[in-house]
Amino acid sequence: MDPLAELLAGPCAQDAFLLRIAMAPPWSVDIRDRAPLSVMCHVSGPAWVVPEAGEAVRLSPGDIAVARGPDRYLVADEPGRPAQVVCHPGQLCTTPDGVPLSEELMLGVRTWGTAESPSSGASVMLIGTYESAGAAARRLLRALPPLLVVRAGEWDTPLVGLLGAEIGKDGPAQSLVLDRLLDLLLVAVLREWFARPGGRAPAWLDAQGDPVVGRALGLLHEHPAHPWTVAELASRTGVSRAALARRFTGLVGEPPMAYLTGWRLDLAADLLRDPEATLGAVARKVGYGSGFALSAAFKRERGVAPRDYRRTAAAGATATAGART
Repeated sequence: MDPLAELLAGPCAQDAFLLRIAMAPPWSVDIRDRAPLSVMCHVSGPAWVVPEAGEAVRLSPGDIAVARGPDRYLVADEPGRPAQVVCHPGQLCTTPDGVPLSEELMLGVRTWGTAESPSSGASVMLIGTYESAGAAARRLLRALPPLLVVRAGEWDTPLVGLLGAEIGKDGPAQSLVLDRLLDLLLVAVLREWFARPGGRAPAWLDAQGDPVVGRALGLLHEHPAHPWTVAELASRTGVSRAALARRFTGLVGEPPMAYLTGWRLDLAADLLRDPEATLGAVARKVGYGSGFALSAAFKRERGVAPRDYRRTAAAGATATAGART
């Protein structure tokens, strides 16, 4: 598999939170939802994104910003504007004093704000929020800055227009349509960003271009349960064991077996989110001989036993669902 495709396949929207906001100046929204990833498409009017750490960034119509959680950030018509609305986990919105606002600000189907209508000269943005991310997707999150912006004049895509046309509809399978449009938009934005000289792609992603290390990475990703050794990887890539270890470590930043361990445990963490999956079944899928072996490795590397990880993940999902309802 193309490692970039696998990286971008990590976050997959499942009934994602999508909204068109229309705010009449002056306005400011304090985002504290701790969502792992949010995509903001600026449509019209003044808008700034102010990260918790870093400089404020002005958005122009057509710009797309991607915010990586869980850090908070402000979106406002001017930097320094005091927050009027606070967005909490589960997309619960309140005043800064905690008074609920969600119902008062609804303007229609997936449309929300203080403007009389989205066409009244207000600041309009399309927001797509991934409220959960699997462990494998965290490889993507670690590769991103807290805030990245792709400017309208730097690329061209029809996806924003399609998302804008669909976000206010309420037809059959609408949530599925919106989820897939959000996924496509995120992939397009990140592919564009990673391709740039300043995109700061992770070392292992850059290493895919190497004829030896790229082949080794592909084998590890395609067959994580295989009992790999450095010797077998070297044989499959046509170099000596020492040459592969040296080249892989130099390009990726860690030895092949250490990389494989991290990848296996990322996959295991995602599989453990399924309450029907037994520890033994998960172990076999990711290359461990028994549930005990996986449990020992998981606790050694992650500092928590698989059973406790699964309990925490389930509690977090339940809390998010409860807050949204």
